Amino acid sequence: MPRNRKGKRGGNSSKASLRQEVLQLQLSKTALSRAGRNGVRGESGVSDDDLASEVLSHYSSASESASVIEEGTGEVVDEQTAQEETEDKLKQCIDNLMDKSAKTRLAALESLRLAFSSRVLYEFLLERRFTISDCLERSLKKGGGEEQAAAATVCALLCMQLGGGVEGEEGFKMLCPILSSILIDSFASLSARQSCARALGMCCYVSASDDAEDLLKSIGHLESVFVGAYPLGDGTLPSVKAGIPALHSAALQSWALLCTLCPASRINTILNHHMPRLHACLESSEVNFRIAVGETIALLYELGRDIDQEFEYEDCDALCDSLKNLATDGNKHRAKNDRRKQRSIFREVLHYIENEDFTEEKIQFGIEAIYIDGWMRRRIYDAFKEVLESGVRHHLQFNPLLRDIFGLGPPLILDASVKASKISRTERHLFNSAAFKARTKLRNKVRDKRADVM
Repeated sequence: MPRNRKGKRGGNSSKASLRQEVLQLQLSKTALSRAGRNGVRGESGVSDDDLASEVLSHYSSASESASVIEEGTGEVVDEQTAQEETEDKLKQCIDNLMDKSAKTRLAALESLRLAFSSRVLYEFLLERRFTISDCLERSLKKGGGEEQAAAATVCALLCMQLGGGVEGEEGFKMLCPILSSILIDSFASLSARQSCARALGMCCYVSASDDAEDLLKSIGHLESVFVGAYPLGDGTLPSVKAGIPALHSAALQSWALLCTLCPASRINTILNHHMPRLHACLESSEVNFRIAVGETIALLYELGRDIDQEFEYEDCDALCDSLKNLATDGNKHRAKNDRRKQRSIFREVLHYIENEDFTEEKIQFGIEAIYIDGWMRRRIYDAFKEVLESGVRHHLQFNPLLRDIFGLGPPLILDASVKASKISRTERHLFNSAAFKARTKLRNKVRDKRADVM
């Protein structure tokens, strides 16, 4: 419930009341546009759609300390007041996770997803992590497919917010078993299983990267799903019902993400067992699954070359022939966009396998940038982007976890003079490359320590 702030602000009370009137006017306009809809309203009298909209709008206002101006006064609204109002809305969303109405719970999950992806909330979540984890576990166990899918996404975001320390580990230990059980349950909703595949991979990558047992279990659960796309005994690919290829893709991509944490001994086993079967999966009729397979093959090749610069798949000529066919595929029965996307990806995969050539990509955020200069780095970035969506750049700027993973150091605190100065592209590239190489060396040391266990 929102706290009563009457008499607490002194001279700022009139400012707050004026701001409330302005916000109320804006919200009433929004409400009028929704008047024809049959939205279910909770006990508070505010519709679920309105609550989700308010949380997101409050986050936008709280992030810009000088963006809200009071009419007639020209004074900046107190940032602390805006922040407290935002937190009140989030507390209401957390309360709504325990509501009897599935619609109310689903709206609360969507509001939390928007908030967690658009802002860094470590301090706010630290003392509420057990409550939120309990609510997410309840939604995963008792909710319908849509609620389970939404809860799984929020699980991944919660782990990102808490980081890779003790708090993140606690959340992972609590939520990992239920995410795994839904993932491998063939009777569960496909959308829920797909969301759990992504959440399990992300949560394990963030929170259990130093725990060999949890890493192996998660890899095993993900493998058990996408091996359903592997060729049968006679060499033909199995027929699968609609929606299954998307699940296979999600499980394969999360598995590939976790492979970047495995020690050399495990990578050798993975290469020997999976490369021939993934090669066969390039004949799949589903374009998005074929692309996921091609990117995974390139990532495994990169991991193999990290261990041994002379690494080469035993049937490399046949693999390159398959990649060339897909890179020049002109079948008219495929959608034009699918053909274009497939040709682009498989040209990159082919060039990397034949010449170790990778097309570098620059990701700009604020005055900083990271360079995606390899398949492992691309898979890591894409995994975070899939969960954070448009909020990925904000988290690259301010989330210590992502900044550590991409070797960016602590968040920058810039004044106007620093913002005005520009760093050359060469300097940024050298800095980012050196930082990523340093982190890779550190992770390799951790891999070596885990090698005996795995």
